[in-house]
Amino acid sequence: MRWFRLRALLTVNLVLFFVFLIGLVLTGHAQDNAELTDHGQPTQTLGQYVGSSSFGEAVFENWESEFLQMGMYVLLTAYLVQKGSAESRPIGETTPQDEDPRDHRTDRGAPWPVRHGPPVVLKLYENSLAIAFGLVFLLSFWLHAVTGARSYSQEQQLHGGTAVTTWGYLQTSQFWYESFQNWQSEFLAVAAIVGGSIYLRQRRSAQSKPVHAPHSATGA
Repeated sequence: MRWFRLRALLTVNLVLFFVFLIGLVLTGHAQDNAELTDHGQPTQTLGQYVGSSSFGEAVFENWESEFLQMGMYVLLTAYLVQKGSAESRPIGETTPQDEDPRDHRTDRGAPWPVRHGPPVVLKLYENSLAIAFGLVFLLSFWLHAVTGARSYSQEQQLHGGTAVTTWGYLQTSQFWYESFQNWQSEFLAVAAIVGGSIYLRQRRSAQSKPVHAPHSATGA
């Protein structure tokens, strides 16, 4: 129980991810088969659906927007402030995150890149969170385009149209419609938590200011 308690936040989120992913698989499989039946096409097994472009597009289209949101959130909160928000850096104050890791090479327990890493490794490491989110976003963006092109082509052919390449799909309004409908909601959610945390509270949450803190207090 102690092991779980110390890792509960990550563990619970991963469990919820897999629960909802299974839900996506089951409902997506049923929806795709219903559409295939409507067009007089043979249905797919569950395994065929998981390997299909339709499933891939549904997954990567959403991963793309989520990692764009998180990567931008990491970068924006590093350089921009919002008075009164728990999500903002304190205004006019330095924080431990501002400290140069090169001054902590002898700290016990400091990560290997800080204690022993060459300059280029440390430079990458001190920006590694945003870099990682950015790389996953780019990979998801490309996989969305690849799987979306196949799914779009299949849909076109079912209605007597022609297939498109991945590059061709990137130039369609359909691809950008799918992206923008997700991107706009991600940044609305970020704006909601940044603005909401000015006036609203959640006791015990690291994303909230203390309940007794004044609205003008900035940072958690």
